[in-house]
Parts: sequence; structure tokens; C-alpha cells
Amino acid sequence: MFKSRWQMIRTHRRYGQYTMNQESTTTKVMEKPPFDRSISQDSLDELSMEDYWIELENIKKSSENRQEDQEVVVVKEPDEGELEEQWLKEAGLSNLFGESAGDPQESMVFLSTLTRTQAAAVQKRVETVSQTLRKKNKQYQIPDVRDIFAQQRESKETGSDGTESQSLRTNENKYQGRDDEASNLVGEEKLIPPEETPAPETDINLEVSFAEQALNQKESSKEKIQKSKGDDATLPSFRLPKDKTGTTRIGDLAPQDMKKVCHLALIELTALYDVLGIELKQQKAVKIKTKDSGLFCIPLTVLLEQDQRKVPGTRIPLIFQKLISRIEEGGLETEGLLRIPGAAIRIKNLCQELEAKFYEGTFNWESVKQHDAASLLKLFIRELPQPLLSVEYLKAFQAVQNLPTKKQQLQALNLLVILLPDANRDTLKALLEFLQKVIDNKEKNKMTVMNVAMVMAPNLFMCHALGLKSSEQREFVMAAGTANTMHLLIKYQKLLWTIPKFIVNQVRKQNTENHKKDKRAMKKLLKKMAYDREKYEKQDKSTNDADVPQGVIRVQAPHLSKVSMAIQLTEELKASDVLARFLSQESGIAQTLKKGEVFLYEIGGNIGERCLDDDTYMKDLYQLNPNAEWVIKSKPL
Repeated sequence: MFKSRWQMIRTHRRYGQYTMNQESTTTKVMEKPPFDRSISQDSLDELSMEDYWIELENIKKSSENRQEDQEVVVVKEPDEGELEEQWLKEAGLSNLFGESAGDPQESMVFLSTLTRTQAAAVQKRVETVSQTLRKKNKQYQIPDVRDIFAQQRESKETGSDGTESQSLRTNENKYQGRDDEASNLVGEEKLIPPEETPAPETDINLEVSFAEQALNQKESSKEKIQKSKGDDATLPSFRLPKDKTGTTRIGDLAPQDMKKVCHLALIELTALYDVLGIELKQQKAVKIKTKDSGLFCIPLTVLLEQDQRKVPGTRIPLIFQKLISRIEEGGLETEGLLRIPGAAIRIKNLCQELEAKFYEGTFNWESVKQHDAASLLKLFIRELPQPLLSVEYLKAFQAVQNLPTKKQQLQALNLLVILLPDANRDTLKALLEFLQKVIDNKEKNKMTVMNVAMVMAPNLFMCHALGLKSSEQREFVMAAGTANTMHLLIKYQKLLWTIPKFIVNQVRKQNTENHKKDKRAMKKLLKKMAYDREKYEKQDKSTNDADVPQGVIRVQAPHLSKVSMAIQLTEELKASDVLARFLSQESGIAQTLKKGEVFLYEIGGNIGERCLDDDTYMKDLYQLNPNAEWVIKSKPL
């Protein structure tokens, strides 16, 4: 069926027509197709479309051979208000409703840091939950939305520091021109541009809320979009902007701050989709019985627990790592790598042999052909009981193709990557890094980014374990859309694993407000205990202020021979310079320490803990967080 579909598409494209199935009427290219394909989609390389449908056919054959081993995840249709209730829990706002409802003041610190679009997203869900609870006549406390958001509106109108609104507008104006210029045509899906054509590069704005950018650009972009319709200019290429206070990547923050980042990322993603009129519905999977040992059809978390007993600290499944290394050992120059499948019966036999011998260390990897290893890698991804992109967010990943601009698609992917469970995110990162290596050898293996995206998209985006069915028309739209999303995941993986600065700043603000709240509570307690308040306030001052001169920071390095050093801040001093000074004074065993084994950390003040990238300008960061301590140490496993 799949093969015949792409054969029909190829035949009719030569005559300027598409046929979606034998019964359907042909649609001329000059007319707008019923499923709203943009004219630019016709420029997609025929062979890469062919790759997609062939891959689907191979997947179908593979699943027929292994059908007896697979279980289908049942996706539960949520009751009215259930999704919104779950959403509020995942956003860290469960204390606003239900049996755990308490004083709404507890959430005021969190709510006070939200942007207008984030607050609107929260308010919309709270209203739905409140209405549902009233309908169900629940006896426990039902919050009034007006009460929850009244204080927040007042603080936003006046401005907690008098500069927030001004700062937002300034930053927005700073990037407005660039973002408008960088946006592709709203309402038209653009396919992967020809690789031979260099695309203009532009910074992507990580300083201002993505939803705020979308809202501010919505009206101002309309006129420009109307003028730009039909323009086939090369799409822009985005890059990470230089940030003097340092780029924050996933894995750089302490767990308590990362939890806040995830809460904010969910709210921001929802706000972005709300502004753009895209429905964002999280799926909820019912727990099913799965295998509790083995290699294939095993939940990622179970597999990692199993692997960590063999190799402590493992974050990526051992079988996944071994399959990638086997493919790389065979040489990434092999033509058709990832595209040419291994024989289905041979793959099935290899799976059975791996299940029996992998952990014993008796499996003969030399007997595994390179194309077989690639097929096993794709099979591993497809046969996860829950998709690598997670049951909760698979639909949101699929919906990325519906966002109007390439920039907004990247922004949504950035937030979705942050929201993935650690095991899924780490495994996805390993996969994307491997795929980039394959593409780097495209001159010899003939696997361009388009080919790789087309081959890998159905393996990642069409979760066969979920038993989801769709029409041929929808499949065709999904083919182009998910391949584009796959392309963005591969090309922009460094950007996508970055935590946007505006979210880090919101976490800083939350921490600052919580510190103030704790300080007020402590002062009240001390007063009750008749302590000398003046004495307490003196002790409360940072020790850094007492023993370090102005413009100097003291850096601690407890595991190095030079355990402490006072460093003068200058305009050009970077985190890499601080590390270099310490490492240059090492001797003996410590001298073998290399760059990349130890890092400079910002600890305390308005952040829990943050690993600094080499290009962080220390004076700028010190001004942002003057009460921080500075420590050199290795990253935890």
C-alpha cells in the first residue's frame, strides 16, 4: 500500500498532478490542494519522499514479523477538566484546587513571575477546572479565579520593580526587526530548503518570552505576510545569540531549579500554542503490563535501571550505545546508511540472539552487518512501549508542523525538549548526535539531511505501539511536516538543548522572592525569640562583602591544590580565564586535569546552582547575581 502510494505520487507529479488514492480525483498543482499544501512543497526532492514511503513499508513488514512480541498502549480519553487538572499539577500549581487546595498566597510568588501570556494560559485552565469541580459538586475548596489573579494583576500594573514592563518592551523592540525578517510565511508550511543554497543566519531571541513575541508580532506581521505571499526566498538559518551572562544548557542547573524550569516551560509552551490558535492536548497513557527485563519492548526507565546495575551512572541504554558504535565501526561512509534495511527474518533472529546473549557478553557483534545494526537501532526506537518523544508530548511534537513560522517551530521544540523525561531526552540527544555524524559523511553515503529526516521521521513520530490510525491524506501531510520537524531537531540540537534566558531569569526572580519571604519569616521568628534584630541583620550580610574588596570575587576550588583565589573582575574576564588560572597552578596528579573535566559554578544568591559555559563574562554575571559564591568542581554524573 505504501509503495503504491509513492509510485502514484511520482507518476502524477510528472504531469503536474497528485493522486491521493485510486478513487480520489486529481488535483492540479495550480489549484490549492484540499489539505492546504503550499506550492513550495512541490520542490521537495522526489527521492526523499520516496525514502519516507519505503521506510513506512519496511516498518510495516518488520511489525508483521514481530507482531506477537508487541503490546499496544491504550490511550485514555480524558474526562472533562481532567486534562486541565493534570496540566496544573505538572505546572506546579496543584495547590490552587482540589483536596490539596490551600492558601492561594502560596502560589503568588510563582504567579508574580509569569508574563501576561503565561498568566492567561494558567487562568484559562484554572477556570475550566473550577467549572468542572462545581459541576461535580466537589466538597473541597474551589478557588475563584478572580481572587487568584487579582493580586498578580495589581503587581503587573504597578510593576514590582517599576522596570519590568519597560524592559520587556525594550528587549522586544531590539529583536522585532530581526524576528520579522526571519519568519517564514504564516499559514504556509515550508519544506527543507536545498542544502546547496546557504541560508542567511539570524540570532533567535531567547531573552523575551516566545508567546509574548508571537503576540506582539501577530498584528504587526499581517501586512508584511500579505505582501510576502508567494515569495520563495531561501529560509533563514537561526543561531544561538551571544549572552554575556552565559548560555544555560540542560544539565547545567541544580534539580530544584530544573524543576521550576520545567513548570515554566509547560506554561510557556501552552501560552505559545494558545496565542497561535493551535490546540495543545497532552495524551494520558493507561499503565499496561510490560516486560520487566530484556532489550526490546522495554520501558526506557526499566532498561536504564537494568543497565545501571551493570554500569553505574549510565544515562543512555547500553544496547542503544552499542548499536550506534557498531554502525560507526562499519564506517559512516557506507552508501544508503539508515535507508537500506536489513533482511526482516535476519533482524528477527538477531533480536532473539541479543536478548539471550547481550548481558552475558557472548553475543558476536562481528557477525552483525552494518545495515542490520541500523535496522536494529530503528527497531529499538519503534518498539519502546511508550514513544521516545513520550506519550504525553508526542501529539505536541507532531503539532509543531502547524505553527506558522520556522522560528516558532524551533521555539516550541526547545520547550518540548526541556519537558521530556530525562531518560527520553538523553537518548534522543545521543540519537541526534549520531544522525549528524551520518549527515557529515553525505558526500560518500549519499544521506543528506533530507534523506535522514525522511527515513527517521516515521520511526520517531508515528508511534506504532499506540495503535494510532490515520487517513492517507493525513499521512501525506504528516510525511512532509514531521520530516521538517525531524530536520529541525537534527540541525538545531545545540539550540534546542539550551534553556531560554527569559526562563532562567524567571527562576532567578522566583528564588529572590522566596528568599525575601523566608527572610521575613525568619525576622518574625527572631523577634518572637527576643533576639537582637540588629545583630541578626549584620550577620545576614554576605561574607563576601566583608572579606573581599569591591570588584573582586573569591573563587573556591576544594578539590584542587589551590583551594581559593581572589580574582579581580574586568570587562573581558571570562569563566574560561578563571579556570585557566587555577589549572595552570596544578602539579602532580591534579596537573592531568583537562579542560572539560572541571567547571566553574555559580552557587546561591538568586540561583540554586549553575554550571557556567566558558564564554560567560564574569563581571556581567556578578552584577546579575552579586550574592553568589563561585566554586570550581566536576559535573555530577
